[in-house]
Amino acid sequence: NLQESESENKLDGETASDSESKSEFGGSSPVPTSDDTPEVLNRALSNLSSRWKNWWVRGILTLAMITFFFIIIYLGPMVLMTIVMCVQIKCFHEIITIGYNVYHSYDLPWFRTLSWYFLLCVNYFFYGETVTDYFFTLVQREEPLRILSKYHRFISFTLYLTGFCMFVLSLVKKHYRLQFYMFGWTHVTLLIVVTQSHLIIHNLFEGMIWFIVPISCVICNDIMAYMFGFFFGRTPLIKLSPKKTWEGFIGGFFATVLFGLLLSYVMSGYRCFTCPVEFNNDTNSFTVDCEPSELFQLQEYNIPLVLQSVVGWKTVRMYPFQIHSIALSTFASLIGPFGGFFASGFKRAFKIKDFANTIPGHGGIMDRFDCQYLMATFVNVYIASFIRGPNPSKLIQQFLTLRPDQQLHIFNTLKAHLVDKGMLGLEDA
Repeated sequence: NLQESESENKLDGETASDSESKSEFGGSSPVPTSDDTPEVLNRALSNLSSRWKNWWVRGILTLAMITFFFIIIYLGPMVLMTIVMCVQIKCFHEIITIGYNVYHSYDLPWFRTLSWYFLLCVNYFFYGETVTDYFFTLVQREEPLRILSKYHRFISFTLYLTGFCMFVLSLVKKHYRLQFYMFGWTHVTLLIVVTQSHLIIHNLFEGMIWFIVPISCVICNDIMAYMFGFFFGRTPLIKLSPKKTWEGFIGGFFATVLFGLLLSYVMSGYRCFTCPVEFNNDTNSFTVDCEPSELFQLQEYNIPLVLQSVVGWKTVRMYPFQIHSIALSTFASLIGPFGGFFASGFKRAFKIKDFANTIPGHGGIMDRFDCQYLMATFVNVYIASFIRGPNPSKLIQQFLTLRPDQQLHIFNTLKAHLVDKGMLGLEDA
């Protein structure tokens, strides 16, 4: 009997250390989320089985979210950045609330206050870096902003150090271990949520297409994996998510790669999607007008001999970005779901169904963005590794902040280098 009970605990993902923690923390756990489906949908779908009812609820809400996604894209970069910030705050709130519900019995002093304070500090640091990087001319034009920019990292460290001291002062004798658990909980949450949302905004500044295509591929994979799994799923994929099947995983992969190719082809023809998002200091607004780079100019590629007999073509005209979209959609299909599996393991560890009940049929905001954050990191690394080169405008910005003697030294060094390379004649120099 003892062996059977131990095996059951292992199947539930609970170990001996988990049991000890439960006893120490009073055995409290989050209350499972209740049925949050709107009454209108409940009445309209009352004759359906629970399986098909869930299918329709998820489908209707998915269409509503996709519509909202298109609306915020239409409203422009500033609204997108605001939405990213709101999503980040909501995801942080959902994860911190779970921690509070698990450990609330001890009524830890300052826990929630310190959690939100650390969120403020980290956001100040990351967004301050972004403002300095992308709005350099505006920052240099305003004296207060120039001072804040110059000492930004020192101010950020001072703010964090204040929170650190507040945490140490809040320690209660009988609950040291629990409070350090929560300190770690807060910081891991910040690492997962704030850092990734910061990377999403960086991707956005590279061009709307680097923001829209990856997010759309994750959404497509989530939908198509669900559809293939719903209609054809028979073989379980992973124990963390019992409803996930190999049929859904494989079907979602092929559908997402095809979707990525088609979407990138359509978007590559529009400058508003392909041009980097830049701030115009004259109009104090964002602009997305430029001459498209080679990534977004149609080129002719030879089709491999193996495929020529199948498709009947020898060459194909496509945008180079479409080749990169294959890498993005492949990651979204094969590695992206592991963000969802990670979230599933987290929820099973605390015996909850969803992070929250914000969206009927879908759970909380974090339930929808668990894969998006992993995707954002990949896109940022991918751009830095294979796409982005040295940025002349940023080098000039840094050059203009130097002292006149330093600028003259760099000018003479660059002039001598160009003369040695034969790119500049002695008479020109």
